[in-house]
Amino acid sequence: MQITGTGFFVPEKEITNADLEQMVETADEWIRQRVGVERRRISEAYTTADMGARAALAALEDAGLSPADIDLILVATVTADTLCPSTAAWVQQKIGAACPAFDINSACSGFLFALDTAESFLARGTYENILVIGAERVSRIVDWTDRATCVIFGDGAGAVVASRGDRFLASLLYTKGGDDVLKIPNFGGSSPFYKGETERPVIHMDGQETFKFAVSKMVEDIEAVAEKAGISVSEIDHFVCHQANIRILTYAAKRLGADMDKFFVNIEKYGNTSAASLPIALGELARSGRLRRGDVIACSAFGGGLSSAACIIKW
Repeated sequence: MQITGTGFFVPEKEITNADLEQMVETADEWIRQRVGVERRRISEAYTTADMGARAALAALEDAGLSPADIDLILVATVTADTLCPSTAAWVQQKIGAACPAFDINSACSGFLFALDTAESFLARGTYENILVIGAERVSRIVDWTDRATCVIFGDGAGAVVASRGDRFLASLLYTKGGDDVLKIPNFGGSSPFYKGETERPVIHMDGQETFKFAVSKMVEDIEAVAEKAGISVSEIDHFVCHQANIRILTYAAKRLGADMDKFFVNIEKYGNTSAASLPIALGELARSGRLRRGDVIACSAFGGGLSSAACIIKW
């Protein structure tokens, strides 16, 4: 596999920390220091699929391809607009493609789970070009009265075109089942026969435990995929990681012995966009002029499940 195109889309509406100070008991300085977010984009009208389609079209343009060239669409999301059709099916319709399409849910790690899935399809030799998208309207599942979570998240979508090639050097996927650290309950439904408890379908997160899991798994996973790829951590040119908390990135960089300048950071602009976070970052890095052909990129993500994933890509 090789990545032949990148694209991303974020909605126009911007919510600053100052705006949140008017909504919940919080402070701009605390949010900046503890999380690293200054502002985030919020969708007022765009659906998850709308944003995914716009990111997909940008990636196709970057790759010099049309929707007719795509053999498969994979969408990573926890904020599907409908349980059925899938978000990928909506994206297929919106961009005018004619190919199989399905969703993957592994929370914030979902994009890398989808990218690894795409690599497996390409390795079979039956597909040539696959759209891999991370799209999230997280604002729809945030409790906007909960100051511990509402300051963190934002909306957006990122996409790549994954094509046949030899630049996907190594990957790793991890899941440890359980909901004690992070969970998003489903709508309880209206069955008269249901006897269980019903929780609000919003994000419930133990921030401290999430932080510890994130730092340890990011370091462990990056070291593992670097070893699988036959390189040292020092040979990695860029780290493109899930944008959840600036302190997670700085702690991980220190434990890896890596220069923080190698870590692409955009959390201050967008917040945590879940599965969209990593492809948005990759798309921005690709457009920054900092990437050169042959550069080695380490990608790492972590999220609910609990899940984590990492890979090594040569640009």
